Amino acid sequence: MSTITASHILVEKEYEAEDILKKLSEGNSFESLAKAYSKCPSGEEGGDLGSFGKGQMVASFEQAAFALKPGEVSKPVQTQFGYHIIKRT
Repeated sequence: MSTITASHILVEKEYEAEDILKKLSEGNSFESLAKAYSKCPSGEEGGDLGSFGKGQMVASFEQAAFALKPGEVSKPVQTQFGYHIIKRT
């Protein structure tokens, strides 16, 4: 089974996720934005989720994460937890 390594930033509203994407495009680091804005405990670690395989995350999150190439960042992905910006590491 293949696994990937990823980080994420979790926020409640889509506009918050869009604002974070804008900050990323302006050169802010993913890790510093995760520490500042993520509602997930992983935010303290710069959003690091470690490695995971298929079937370990909610479906929409997993599909988006596995579709990314290393270093790529997703558009906002909605789950029951909120909106995620995912970075494959």
